[in-house]
Amino acid sequence: MNNSKRRWMSIDVQKRNLIVMWCANFLMGISLTMILPFLSLMVADMGVGYTEAQVQRWSGLVFGVTFVTAFLFSPIWGRLGDKYGRKTLLIIFAFGFSLCLFMMGLADTVFLLFLSRLFMGLFSGFIPMAQALIATQTPKAIAGRILGTLQTGNVSGMLFGPLIGGSLADHFGFTYTFLITSCATFLAAILVMVGVKEIRIKPESERDTRQYSALDVIKFIITSPVLFSIMLITLLVQVAHFAIQPLLALYIEDLHGPENLAFLTGLAFSAAGLGNLLFSRQWGKMGDRFGHDKILIFLLFAAAAVYLPQGFVTNIWQLVILRFLLGIILGGIIPAQTAYIRQVAPLSIQGEVLGYKQSFRFAGNAVGPMVGGLVGAQFNFNFLFYFTTALLVISALVLWIAEHRSTHTAHQF
Repeated sequence: MNNSKRRWMSIDVQKRNLIVMWCANFLMGISLTMILPFLSLMVADMGVGYTEAQVQRWSGLVFGVTFVTAFLFSPIWGRLGDKYGRKTLLIIFAFGFSLCLFMMGLADTVFLLFLSRLFMGLFSGFIPMAQALIATQTPKAIAGRILGTLQTGNVSGMLFGPLIGGSLADHFGFTYTFLITSCATFLAAILVMVGVKEIRIKPESERDTRQYSALDVIKFIITSPVLFSIMLITLLVQVAHFAIQPLLALYIEDLHGPENLAFLTGLAFSAAGLGNLLFSRQWGKMGDRFGHDKILIFLLFAAAAVYLPQGFVTNIWQLVILRFLLGIILGGIIPAQTAYIRQVAPLSIQGEVLGYKQSFRFAGNAVGPMVGGLVGAQFNFNFLFYFTTALLVISALVLWIAEHRSTHTAHQF
C-alpha cells in the first residue's frame, strides 16, 4: 500500500489532477445520463390524465428548468473560481447535485420533479468548472489535446449512463435509479476532496496578472469577434441539440413501439456517446494544429449534415447509426471552444469567460427543450430535425463570417 501511494505521489501534480478529474467527470457523466433519457417517461408516468401535448410540454419544462438557474449563476461561479480557486466549488457542486438527485427520487408529482430540477441548476457547473481547472494549469500549445482527454471522462460516463439507467429503470423503477445516481455524484465529491491539488501556471504576460472588473470581462468578450461569435453559437448549438434530446424517447416509441423503450432510448444516447469518446481527443489535437476556430466551423457544418437524415429514419437502428456519427462530430465542439478561450483570454479571467460561455450554453439548454416541446406539440417529431439542421447551418455561417472578418492579430486588452 505504501509503495502504491509513493508511486501515485511521484506522478506530476498536473497529471494527477487530470487523472482524478477524469475519474470524477466519469462519475458525473454517468449520473447526468442515467436519468435524462427517461425524464419524459417519468413525466408521462406521473402525469396521469395528461394529453400527449401536455406530456411533451411538461417534459420540455422539467428538462430545461435546470439550465435557467445554471445560466444565472455560471458567470458568478466562474468569477469566484478565478478569485478563490476551483477545487472548493467542485466539491460544493458534486455534493449539491447529489442532494438534488436524491430529492428527484422522492418526488411523486410532476411539480415536485420540476422544483428538484430547478434547484439542481445551482449545482450544475461541475464539468465546466473541471474544464476551467485543467485549462488554467495547461500550456496553450497542448490545451486542445488535454481538454479532449478530459472530455473522454465525462463522455465515457455518458456512454454507460443511459444503458445502466435504462436497465435499472426497466427492472427496478425510477426511484432506485435516482438513489444510485445520487451515490455516484457523492463519490465524485470525495474524489475531488482527497485527490486534487489546485495549481496555477506562471503568467505569460502582464495582462494575465491584471485585475479586471466584471464590466471589463464583458467588454473583452464583445470586442473579440470570434470569441463573441463562439458565445452566440454555443447558444444556438444547445438550442438545436436540446430541442430534440428530451423528446427522443417519445420519437423512439413512435419508431419501435413501447417494448424495451427505456433500454433502446439509452442505446440511442450511448451511440452518440461512443462516437464522442472515440474522437474527442483527436479533434483536440487537430485544433491545436490547425486552429480551434477553423475546426469548429467544419464540425458545425458536419453536424447539420448528420442531423437532417434523422428526421427520415424508418427504424431504430438507422437512428442509432446516425446518432453514432453525430457523436463523432459533437466530440470536438466543447474542447475546441474551451481551448480557444484558453488561448485568447487573459489567465486571470479565463474562469469568468468560460462562465459566460457556460451561461450561453445553459441558456440554450433551457430554451431548447421548451422550443422542442412547443414545436413537437404544434407540428411533429420529424420537423424538429429540420429545425435543428437550420440552426446548425446558421451557427456555422456566423462563426465563418466572424473568422474571416477577424484580422487574426493578437487581441490587445
